[in-house]
Amino acid sequence: MNCNCEFDKAIKCSIIFIVSIIILAIIVLIIVLSNPNEQKDILTSIAIEGDNTQLGTATIKFSQNDILIGNALTHAKGSDTISINETGIYQISYQLFGIKEGAGSFNFNAVLLVDDVPVDSTFNDGPVLEELVNNRITLTSTVILRLNSGNTLKLAGVSIEDIEYQKARIDIEKID
Repeated sequence: MNCNCEFDKAIKCSIIFIVSIIILAIIVLIIVLSNPNEQKDILTSIAIEGDNTQLGTATIKFSQNDILIGNALTHAKGSDTISINETGIYQISYQLFGIKEGAGSFNFNAVLLVDDVPVDSTFNDGPVLEELVNNRITLTSTVILRLNSGNTLKLAGVSIEDIEYQKARIDIEKID
């Protein structure tokens, strides 16, 4: 009789152990499926001296894509257009460096264009500098915009003066 009791106990313990392992595996699977590793969608494009030779108001061309991760954003090197491939919320940061040769007043502004239309809430009003020999300034901004698949995005320098946009950088990340 003792032998059967020991055997029954061993069977029950084995069953409890197997059921515990199955329950643990299900819990791990639920956790993994509910928290997938989301790939970031990021674009970092750079404009260097010589990319933008138009003076005054101009959309900025970027010759380098330093970071391009994911499928939500595309940009052809040398183009001023960034294509939005997925609807979502995007954080957009930029730096735009402008210079004007010679003394005199100096002012330029920046704005983001969605489908070639300026987005008023992104207008970055630069200071007016007067009677300086070295007229140069960098405008920076970070904005968050809801963009739709099929939209295009551009960065524009806005000025009535002969401003040259020697350098620029734009960093875009899809955050939702």
